[in-house]
Amino acid sequence: MKVLAIGDICGKIGCEFLLKKLPQIKKEYSIDLVIANGENSAEGNGILPSSAEMLFSAGVDVITGGNHTVRRKEIFDLLDENPFILRPANLPHSLPGKGIALVDMGYTTVAVINVLGVVYTESMACPFETVDEQIKIAKQAGAKIIIVDLHAEATSEKRAIGFYLDGKVSVVFGTHTHVQTADEQILPGGTGYITDIGMTGVKQSVLGVDKDIIIQKLKDKLPVRFINATGECELNGCIFDIDKSTGLVTDIKRLSIM
Repeated sequence: MKVLAIGDICGKIGCEFLLKKLPQIKKEYSIDLVIANGENSAEGNGILPSSAEMLFSAGVDVITGGNHTVRRKEIFDLLDENPFILRPANLPHSLPGKGIALVDMGYTTVAVINVLGVVYTESMACPFETVDEQIKIAKQAGAKIIIVDLHAEATSEKRAIGFYLDGKVSVVFGTHTHVQTADEQILPGGTGYITDIGMTGVKQSVLGVDKDIIIQKLKDKLPVRFINATGECELNGCIFDIDKSTGLVTDIKRLSIM
């Protein structure tokens, strides 16, 4: 089966670009399942019911999150109600939602796990221990294909967790840094891996934000209000071809679509 993972959707303009491009991508590459990181899909950042609806309308099957997922309280009820909108599993258990989705494909069950890295980010439960717990849940539910969205800052942490999970899961793809890396590979144990799948938003921006605002913030060291950039967009993602019998990856294709 073919799984498409799409990088962090940035604001309304990113959602609209996804609506425009995703149906054709699914058709052209015969995609069976689409996973997209939506933690920045609302204007500013975070995710709202309206931005989640745009992603589902575009053809996304599972929305993963990150450190901004619970920034907007309007999404809290939906995190509890919709099993296909995730927040990182190692956020405090008192928060709404969960970090694993089970997708019944008919011929197999796919588990999608969302976990947050802790290097250079907020202190959360250990991502290694958390992902082990979620894998147990996935296997108890009969999932042969397990996909992990590792939302993390440090390349070293992503690489380490990727190797730790090699052969235990089907795919580990990184999100959060919004810059697509060129290190897509099948690890020795058969797990598909990429450090970061990039973003879907304005190409001439700084992580989806107006570049002049970020330059001002970094140069003058003063607080600024983030505003999403406008202009020509790009969709970043990665297609993983997974053997249904083994749950391991046989081919990877990185996408960057204007």
